[in-house]
Amino acid sequence: MRHLRRVKKLGKPADQRRALLRSLATELIRNGQITTTMTRAKAVRGEVEKMITLAKNGSLNARRQALGYLFDKQLVHALFEQANSRYGSRNGGYTRIHHTIPRRGDNAQMAIIELV
Repeated sequence: MRHLRRVKKLGKPADQRRALLRSLATELIRNGQITTTMTRAKAVRGEVEKMITLAKNGSLNARRQALGYLFDKQLVHALFEQANSRYGSRNGGYTRIHHTIPRRGDNAQMAIIELV
């Protein structure tokens, strides 16, 4: 049962699921957009929006939380420098998900998730 659970299990144990979401969030912030399955895109959307909200806050505690989650220290510094100028007037909704064609091998629904 999934009562009150926000993120799907993605067919992985908890440690692998957390590592997958961390790596997807890091790559999305680094590259601006990534192509992944629809379920993974929906799962990583919340994590990326939390990181951008922390960057907009800009406090030392928020920076330490972001450093503990994202893999790249320079990426966190760059995110905190440009977050207010890029997302200062926006109250959430920092990502956009586009549906694409299904994957050829297993017909999984694919999506492009990008930063707005």
